[in-house]
Amino acid sequence: MGVPTNPRGAERLPPGIVAKESDFYLRRLWGEPSEDVIEKPKYLVTFTVGYELRNNIDAAVKKFSDNFAILLFHYDGRTSEWEDFEWSKRAIHVSARKQTKWWFAKRFLHPDIVAPYDYIFIWDEDLGLDNFDAEKYIDMVKKHGLEISQPGVDPVNGITWPMTQRSNNSEVHKKLTNAAFVLMIREAEEQPEWCQNPLRPPCAGFVEIMAPVFSREAWRCVWHMIQNDLVHGWGIDFALQKCVEPANEKIGVVDNQWIIHKRVPSLGNQGETSPAGDAPWQGVKIRCQKEWKMFENRLSQAEKEHEKTLEGSPYVNHSP
Repeated sequence: MGVPTNPRGAERLPPGIVAKESDFYLRRLWGEPSEDVIEKPKYLVTFTVGYELRNNIDAAVKKFSDNFAILLFHYDGRTSEWEDFEWSKRAIHVSARKQTKWWFAKRFLHPDIVAPYDYIFIWDEDLGLDNFDAEKYIDMVKKHGLEISQPGVDPVNGITWPMTQRSNNSEVHKKLTNAAFVLMIREAEEQPEWCQNPLRPPCAGFVEIMAPVFSREAWRCVWHMIQNDLVHGWGIDFALQKCVEPANEKIGVVDNQWIIHKRVPSLGNQGETSPAGDAPWQGVKIRCQKEWKMFENRLSQAEKEHEKTLEGSPYVNHSP
């Protein structure tokens, strides 16, 4: 007789043999399995990388202690050259040419694979971490109860979203309080409705997809929201609020551990020149913008369909 409480596909197995979760712990080919892993990292850090930015990644990795497992997603197919770095020999390497970090994340960071890790960093390769300490960052995240977070961004190279700019006089901020910034973001993006509610994205409950950090439980939700065919992740940052409650308290920016976005268009240059002669990065940007609109439409449609299914549910209170 099958066991209905087993994971789907494993109903015929006795529960005691079912291993529904895994990890990235490296194991030996010899000896006792129980002695393979002496110290288990508590956290997982992923970078999606090309070899040209190897020195920047080398500097970044050195900001993370042995409490952090390192996973590199390679979009240029060059993996063996990284062994010049000693730490790279202990890292996990996954390679697929011209793929984005969200393509990799959807396929290799299933919640049951990363379940052993308390926090998962899913970061770009062009970040400057001179003023960042990973252990202190984790301390701030725990202290302020953040389920989804990112380091503050120094505006030296400009910022995309004012909400993510580093504040000089706080440990963490969870909402954008500067009225001038609110006006600026509405005008710059031609979105006058943004920040009408100061507790919603992009002025609260918001971090960028550039350097997000997720708790184990938050990532379990976010992973299911990532679309298989929308590889750039644009629009996900506006929907992260759906994965934690209350979002304006559990999503925030850590100010006293901050980063610089160097804005190196490395993956963007992996596109193709258009027949009209447009540069590769232009086609990538068009695809990003298109994906953002598609994601918004899918999410809106899914919410409408879900509301319809709830209208006749006996478990929902329909009283005004």
